[in-house]
Amino acid sequence: MLYWKIFVAFFIPGVLGYGGGPASIPLVENEVVGRYGWMNVQQFSEVLALANSLPGPIATKLAGYIGYEQGGILGAAIGVFATVAPSLIIMVFLLGLLYKYKDSPKVQRMTLYVRPAIAILLGLIAYRFFAESQAQIGWIQMLLIAGSSYLLIERMKVHPAFVILISLVYGGLFLG
Repeated sequence: MLYWKIFVAFFIPGVLGYGGGPASIPLVENEVVGRYGWMNVQQFSEVLALANSLPGPIATKLAGYIGYEQGGILGAAIGVFATVAPSLIIMVFLLGLLYKYKDSPKVQRMTLYVRPAIAILLGLIAYRFFAESQAQIGWIQMLLIAGSSYLLIERMKVHPAFVILISLVYGGLFLG
């Protein structure tokens, strides 16, 4: 039953997450945090930050890590397969149809309408992460980490992986 839950938790975001990783993050969070309770918001945000620092698609990294945490190596394999299965199905059966209509104004318009919804979903998840951080470590620490991260990434052009590593070390030394 656990492996079925892992499959469903990552297959549904794979089906509904139009646009790939960024669109599926709130859907994965809903399944992992809200539906199954495998993690809380703070834990999910930490896994997401770590997954973002690694190369490759975000959804498969989340699926592999969370699947492994819940069901070991088989859970990781099921999670990754469930994440890529919708894309595989679509590619195999609908590639010809999509290629035929790719220049259609209706298809292009649909893509334009979906982008704002993805932006809103990402904004909501960021808001939840900030709210959870504020509740756990307070305004001062949260603003210090957020502000420092912004300056390092945007102004000093430090790679996000190093910023995440610095934040993890800071949290471990001063907040843990």
